[in-house]
Amino acid sequence: MYHDPKERISIKGWAEEDRPREKLLLKGKKQLTDAELLAIILGSGNRDESALGLAQRILHAYDADLNELGRCSVKELSERFNGVGEAKAISIIAALELGHRRQLLPLQKRPLISSSKDAYLALAPLVLDLSTEEFWILLLNQANRMVGREKISAGGFSSTVVDARVIFKKALEYNAASIVLCHNHPSGNLRPSQADLDLTQSLRKAGLQLDILVQDHLIVSEAGYLSFADEGIF
Repeated sequence: MYHDPKERISIKGWAEEDRPREKLLLKGKKQLTDAELLAIILGSGNRDESALGLAQRILHAYDADLNELGRCSVKELSERFNGVGEAKAISIIAALELGHRRQLLPLQKRPLISSSKDAYLALAPLVLDLSTEEFWILLLNQANRMVGREKISAGGFSSTVVDARVIFKKALEYNAASIVLCHNHPSGNLRPSQADLDLTQSLRKAGLQLDILVQDHLIVSEAGYLSFADEGIF
């Protein structure tokens, strides 16, 4: 049945248990949908839809993918959605960035990196939302505990330039026993290019000269990750 959006019922007119803010208070944050949480951030909708309706429309536009939404600019959000001005767009971006940073907090305790998945969890939050390629290294001590993460380079949509001298200078500064290489593929394709393969072999050989082991190379995208070590590419 068609309903005229102008006849919508505002959030204030709903049963209290159905309002996002009240629902959070009554039932807890875990009971809220992504749309309801986003509606709280928005605070209000527009003349034709409630904050929840607007939130649902925004999420639908990005296939309910918060990573995609997190890549948006203030200009894109404010121009694309009626009812989202600059202030609301800034609030959305700030909230998503805060959540992104929260993912990184446990890594301050030098976690043990014993598998490619451990390395992925340590590095993925740094590169998943990017629209261009970046190259990072994970630095490990003798006990395979993380002692640092460093960005080596940033590039374009399909490549970035990597200088081996920069990588091993960082490794020596951290007194790292080994490193894990990582770069993202914004295209979503996890297949390594010939340049990726050649670079990895070159860095492994350079590391042997300095007694610094290159343990793995991860390619990360929204589709997941590829581990050179797991795939036997080394």
